[in-house]
Amino acid sequence: MKQPDIKTKRLLLRSFCIDDANEVQKLAGNFNVSKTTLNIPYPYESGMAEEWISSHQEDWETKTRVAYAMVKLDSDQLLGAISLVGTEGSQGELGYWIGEPYWGMGYCTEAARKFIRFSFRVMGLNKIVAEHLASNPASGEVMKKVGLSHVMTTRKLDRYRKMVSVEIYEIQNT
Repeated sequence: MKQPDIKTKRLLLRSFCIDDANEVQKLAGNFNVSKTTLNIPYPYESGMAEEWISSHQEDWETKTRVAYAMVKLDSDQLLGAISLVGTEGSQGELGYWIGEPYWGMGYCTEAARKFIRFSFRVMGLNKIVAEHLASNPASGEVMKKVGLSHVMTTRKLDRYRKMVSVEIYEIQNT
């Protein structure tokens, strides 16, 4: 079963296709994007995007993860990604990134708002958690705007094995 598309006023959230790989590498591989996340590698090497995209269908079918390309509705221009991981039970962890040229335009908030509703209604989740690096308060602003509540601040190892401050948020399906 193919994952369904999700539409917002300006965006289409759709499955990634292999043709998106070059743009994923360019956008996610931008150092300024990578440094705002715990997990996006830098440098983002050739083949990484293809490998990541090729895992999505099986993840959807096994309900372990769902990843969507965030694209402009009118042009199919790739802006970023939004996903849930750890969705085997009644909760999932929300994650997203957006290409630097599209920062500050409200796209991530628009996508996250609709994606959370989809996660509760279609995927049947009861709780969504999310985290962001304390050094990336813009991500926390998105979380607040879409209804997540701050739970705690903790410390985690980042991809370089360095301890960093992380803010944890959550929202319950009501």
